[in-house]
Amino acid sequence: MEIVYGTQNIAKYDSMKICLRDLEKELGFELIHLMQLGDRFPEVEENGTDPLDNARIKARVYYDIINKPVFSIDSGLYFDELPDELQPGLEVRRVQGKRLNDDEMIAYYTQLAKNHGGRITGKYKNAICLIMDKRRVYEYEGDDISSEKFYVIDKPHHEKVEGFPIDSLSVHIKTNKYYYDLNLDKEDAWDTDKGFINFFKNILS
Repeated sequence: MEIVYGTQNIAKYDSMKICLRDLEKELGFELIHLMQLGDRFPEVEENGTDPLDNARIKARVYYDIINKPVFSIDSGLYFDELPDELQPGLEVRRVQGKRLNDDEMIAYYTQLAKNHGGRITGKYKNAICLIMDKRRVYEYEGDDISSEKFYVIDKPHHEKVEGFPIDSLSVHIKTNKYYYDLNLDKEDAWDTDKGFINFFKNILS
């Protein structure tokens, strides 16, 4: 059985592929990328009111096109130090109506951190919608698929992964290290993998 990750962001697909690779073998499904099915997919207007609403909108649009099991994930980013009018929320990439590329995002969030003493404290709130068929639709949002709190600082790391620009500014609070510099075998990094694995395992098994 193929399950499609309904995103046009290759970096997000690659990350989820790594997350679910053992479960793929265990349960006998294959995670594929939306663009493996062609290049006819529209940019979905994400006009929901929260991450789950947007995940639902994207999954439904893609399911109607491909008629295969498909899921979408959406995130909101929230900072402790920012007033409501400056919260990225669902508009992580969009500022004053403009969609930012990766370099522009790094510059924008670097400046936000500078404006608040060099760092701000953020958290991603995630939600997922999986459509197996017209009758079976599964939705979830919870702390186990959302990030722990982390710092965004005003000095970008030299490493950068396309599609995840804010990761270059993200610092683990407990160790005060960039996430890119953590030894994942010895240090406690944020890990949403278990939450996503449990979501799929509970449904597919």
